[in-house]
Amino acid sequence: MNILAIESSCDETACAIVKDGLIEISSTLATSKELHEKTGGVVPEIAARKQVESILSVVKDCLAKVNYSKDDIDAIAVTVGPGLIGSLIVGIEFAKSLSFAWNKPLIPVNHLIGHVYSSLLEKALSAEAISTLFPAIGFVVSGGHTDLILIKDHNDFVYLGGTLDDAAGEAFDKTARLLGLSKYLGGVELSKLASTCTHNSLIGVLPRPMIDHANYDFSFSGLKTSVKNLIERQNPEASIVACEFENAVCNVLISKCLKAATEHKVKNILLGGGVSANTQLRTRLKLDAAALGIDVLVPSLRLTGDNAVYIGSAAFFSIKGDLENLIKVTFDKVIPRPSLNVTDLV
Repeated sequence: MNILAIESSCDETACAIVKDGLIEISSTLATSKELHEKTGGVVPEIAARKQVESILSVVKDCLAKVNYSKDDIDAIAVTVGPGLIGSLIVGIEFAKSLSFAWNKPLIPVNHLIGHVYSSLLEKALSAEAISTLFPAIGFVVSGGHTDLILIKDHNDFVYLGGTLDDAAGEAFDKTARLLGLSKYLGGVELSKLASTCTHNSLIGVLPRPMIDHANYDFSFSGLKTSVKNLIERQNPEASIVACEFENAVCNVLISKCLKAATEHKVKNILLGGGVSANTQLRTRLKLDAAALGIDVLVPSLRLTGDNAVYIGSAAFFSIKGDLENLIKVTFDKVIPRPSLNVTDLV
């Protein structure tokens, strides 16, 4: 089954064709990152406007790369949330229009569940092998989310806990700004700087928020404030602050994740989200989990950010590959008011 997937939850506009939930046939992504670098963050209206401009060419390019037409596509998948409402509308309305024009089933996908499935791609696993991984803990760590999910099976999820304020990635980016590294998406720069620290003279100075709490929730806004106060009081070397901050965040993330895995007696953790690209988090989580007999599956670096490949994967497994029993979306839901031109694709 070939699923054409569309992702537009934030500032990326992405399309991918995924076969049987596991094989990437084609993928295209357009970003408006350069515009948001000027403003120091994503401006929702600008993101949505750029997506309106990009989405048709992105979908056409994705099809053209493999010389596919509508006859090669079995279903359309689209991210329906969470995300920026204007950006989501662009992708959803385009997918609805395409679904109606091509007479293809439309599959809604939760963006966070998509991130979880990113860890299963490029692993040479079969659908049957994947089913043996459950129950598992899904751990989404990104700029907007830090969530722990108990995955009992495909389409059977239990939310365990998440951030009460800043997500881990947001805390990384804001702390990078405090250190003067970058106004926008500075988390990567912070990690690079932290790696140059040869001696952390601030070990334990920053708090590990909620690490000893009995729940699965997180809170990182206070940690960011602690960094601000530390800089103002002591003005320590930036690399040491970066190292201590990264250690503090990873300590909390790893502790909470392993707590969830052990208490729910699972043998697998599926990591996803932009912060899953963090070297310390990936390395330490895998090592600490292995000591407990737990395996950690991580996505390839190119699939840690927003993309449509994992949306196509999640869509396939959400219907368990069974198009026959997928209820066709009604006309009113598919295209109440066609707002985007898809005539070039019909």
